[in-house]
Amino acid sequence: MQAQAIPLISHTGPQQIVAWQDGTAVSARQFLADVAHLAARLPQGKHILNMCSDRYHFTVGLAAAIVSGKVSLLPPSHTAEMIGQLLRYAPDVFCLSEQEQSSIALPQTLYPLAPAPLAGAFGIPQIAARQRIAVVFTSGSTGIPQPHAKTWGAVVHSVKAEAARLGLTADAGCTLVGTVPPQHMYGLESTVLMALLSGNALSNLQPFYPADICAAIAAVPAPRVLISSPVHLRTLLDSGLQHAKLALVVSATAPLSTELAQNMEARCDAPLLEIYGSTETGLIATRRPTVGEEWQLLPGISLIAQGEQILAASAYITPPIAMHDLIVPTVADRFLLHGRTADLVNIAGKRNSLSNLNHQLNSIAGVVDGAFYMPDESSPDRVTRLAAFVVAPGLDAPRLLAALRVCIDAVFLPRPLIFVDKLPRNRTGKLPRAALQTLLHSRAARSAA
Repeated sequence: MQAQAIPLISHTGPQQIVAWQDGTAVSARQFLADVAHLAARLPQGKHILNMCSDRYHFTVGLAAAIVSGKVSLLPPSHTAEMIGQLLRYAPDVFCLSEQEQSSIALPQTLYPLAPAPLAGAFGIPQIAARQRIAVVFTSGSTGIPQPHAKTWGAVVHSVKAEAARLGLTADAGCTLVGTVPPQHMYGLESTVLMALLSGNALSNLQPFYPADICAAIAAVPAPRVLISSPVHLRTLLDSGLQHAKLALVVSATAPLSTELAQNMEARCDAPLLEIYGSTETGLIATRRPTVGEEWQLLPGISLIAQGEQILAASAYITPPIAMHDLIVPTVADRFLLHGRTADLVNIAGKRNSLSNLNHQLNSIAGVVDGAFYMPDESSPDRVTRLAAFVVAPGLDAPRLLAALRVCIDAVFLPRPLIFVDKLPRNRTGKLPRAALQTLLHSRAARSAA
C-alpha cells in the first residue's frame, strides 16, 4: 500500500547540502526557502513547462510546482508543433525559465535572480503519494507524442530503488554531475530526484563538451558521480582530457559497448553502471557491462511475455507497459537486450519512428515523395545520423529543413538530405531497405569521386 505522504527531500538536517551551485554549497534550508519563494510567485495555471537551463533552478522549479499542486510537463522537444500539442493538452500551461523564451508561444514566468531570504522554522513539505507531479511525453514513436502521468509515490519508489542499486545511500555524501538535461526522463530521475530522495547533492551545471564536463566534475567535492550517456562518454574519452576522480559513472539512453565501458572504467578507476528503462516505465533495470551482458531488474519489477511483446509490470507500473526494445528474459530477474524494434529510431536518447518521420516529410507542401533512412551503426558508441531522400522539384534544402524543424526534433533532421528524381519503390509501392542503402552508398561514392 502506498504511504499517505512522502517527504519532498530525504535530507533531514537544515545544513545538509542539497546542491552545489557554481562551486557554492546550497543547504536544505536554503533550497526549501527558494522553493517556497518561487511557489508563491507562480501563476494560477496548474501546468508548467520548466525550461530552466541551470539544473538547480530546474530542481527548485520542479519542487515549487509539486508543493503548489501543479504538474510539470516534460515534452520530447520544444518545436512549434509540440508547444501546440501542450496547449491542447493543458490550455493553462505556462513557461518557467531564467530568461524570456521568444520562440515559445506560452505565458512566461522568470526565475528569481536572487536567493530567497531565510526565515521561519525548518520544515520539509510532505507530498501525497497519489499526487500527480509530472506528465512525461513519449518521443512520438507511434506518430504523436503520448502523455504519461507520474505520481509522487511512483517516482519516489523508482528513484529510491535506483539509488539503492547504485549504492547512493544517505551517508554516501556524493555529488551527482549530469551531462543529460533534467527535462529528459533519465535526467529527471537520475540527476535531480535521485539527489533529493537519497540525501545526496546535485551539481547545477549541465556540461556538454569534454572540457566543460571536466570543469563541472572539478567544481564539486569528492565523492563524485557522473550521470551521462554513451555519446558524452565517448567524446570525453576521445578528448584525452583528464578529469578529477570519480566514484561512479552511470550511463543510459543507449547500450554501451563492452569496449567503451572497459576504457571508461580504466580511465576513471571507478565502476560504470548502466540503467535501462523508458519514458513510460521509468528505470526498471541495471547492469555493469564489464561484468556481463545481462540486465538485472529492480526489486518489484517483472517482465510479462504477451505474444511477441514483452511488458514491464510492478505495483507502480499498472497496467503493464509494452517495451519498445527486443527483450529476451533469461533466468529469474535477468534479461538480455537484442536491439530496437524495426521501426524505432533512437538518437541520443530520443525516440521516434521512421513511419512518423516519413509522414512529417511527405506532409510538407512541395514534397512529391520522400523517405527517411537509418544507416547501420558504424559503432555502438557513436551517433548514427538519419538520411532522407526526397523528390521535391520546387524546394531546396534550406527551405525543406526549415519546414522539418517545425514538426520534428533537431536530432532527427536528416544528415544528409538527398534530392532525387524518384525513389526506388518496388511494384507494390514499397521501399526496400536494401534499395535505399544502395542509393545512399552510390550517392556517397559519387560525392567522394
